Amino acid sequence: MCAADQKDGKYLYAIIACPETREFKAHGIGERGDIVSTINHRRLAAVVSDSPVIEYDNSRRNMMAHTLVLEELMEDFCLLPVRFSTIAPNENAITERLLEKRYDEFTQLLGQMQDRIELGLKAYWYEDVVLNAVLEENDGIRKLRDSLIGKSVTESHFERIRLGEAIAEALNAKRVETEEMLLSRIRPYVCKTKTNKVISERMVLNAAFLVDRKNELELDVVIEQLSEDFNGRLMFKYVGPVAPYNFVNIAVDWATQGVSP
Repeated sequence: MCAADQKDGKYLYAIIACPETREFKAHGIGERGDIVSTINHRRLAAVVSDSPVIEYDNSRRNMMAHTLVLEELMEDFCLLPVRFSTIAPNENAITERLLEKRYDEFTQLLGQMQDRIELGLKAYWYEDVVLNAVLEENDGIRKLRDSLIGKSVTESHFERIRLGEAIAEALNAKRVETEEMLLSRIRPYVCKTKTNKVISERMVLNAAFLVDRKNELELDVVIEQLSEDFNGRLMFKYVGPVAPYNFVNIAVDWATQGVSP
């Protein structure tokens, strides 16, 4: 990954409120067994480990090393996650250009994240079920499909293109309708919602929620009820608590000394 004589920098995992120096059990990224510890400034700390100044690829091994540090931190701290593969040239850069310069901003963000967690929900259609629903609800699409029965692909080429476009449009409309139906049930129990891009034709919802810890069990019940209500139509993947990447993700540009949430 790096030349033998390359000087180490400091790999950043998160910003936490911690006035005293700490070391953690998880090993640093890169499989060298580097100690994960804090660099402190007043009441804030950056959680770091030694690392060559390189660009880490987002392999499962590297992502897991990064995540394990955050999971350990979450046991005792509210945290602001730092973007994956962020490496400072040295300790002074972290103290002077990050913790000192953005002290008030980070303190405010930590206050906003205090006693809150991120939970994620993905919902997927069962493909045959949603297609049948679209056909049942759209007379025009159903009639167009039936009109193609017995026709060769060559003679019905343009009609098949039109059918595909009509089905895609109807599926998207149904996805938007279903997404809003799901979110309307969830919103009363969360502080913030972020919807992310759906990444497959079967995906209906790809969302993250910032939730007060005291409301976590209530939201669990809501998700369970949704799973029952949509049984056989939607498959749910509910994950968390995780670090609040979707609501604050510190990105550092050492060249301009800039940090953006």
